[in-house]
Amino acid sequence: MRLWVTGYRSYELGVFNANDLKLKIIKAALRAALIDQFNQGLAWVISGGQLGTEQWGLEVATDLKKDYPELQTALMLPFADFGQNWNETNQAALALVRSQVDFAAAISQQPYRSPQQLRNYQTFMLTHTEGALVVYDSTAPGKTHYVVDAIERYRQQHNYQLTTLDFDDLQDVANNYGQDQENGLQAD
Repeated sequence: MRLWVTGYRSYELGVFNANDLKLKIIKAALRAALIDQFNQGLAWVISGGQLGTEQWGLEVATDLKKDYPELQTALMLPFADFGQNWNETNQAALALVRSQVDFAAAISQQPYRSPQQLRNYQTFMLTHTEGALVVYDSTAPGKTHYVVDAIERYRQQHNYQLTTLDFDDLQDVANNYGQDQENGLQAD
């Protein structure tokens, strides 16, 4: 099975550095969801390069390859010059993710020209995966609602799996993380 991992951008979640506790919680949730998917036949984690869930999903999948070496990863960008207008730090983060995946390519070989490239990207991702894992909560739609809407329209005519990690799911992971931290401190 090929799984599209996507969701909120980092700024939509208020995550601006790698040491943010929210990021640890999100990555723990993604890790658990990907392991669950792997146990159901996951072979490929495919994502885009957006700052946030997409890059974090690929980072988590890359880390999982230590325990699941048959897991493959792909970075699919919507257009050729994706990320070129970002600051150096964000460009470096994208380059690092790109260097760690098994496959990387752009859907459109042209630089950004129009929103049609983004629609083409969504269509490509939907038709080249069997399901999606989306960090998304309907109470805070953000830009991710466009992806979820496209997935829901696609699901009306296709057998396509959609798994969401919403704020309640993330809170559950945070609660467990907090308990694990307390238990670890008590063991010292």
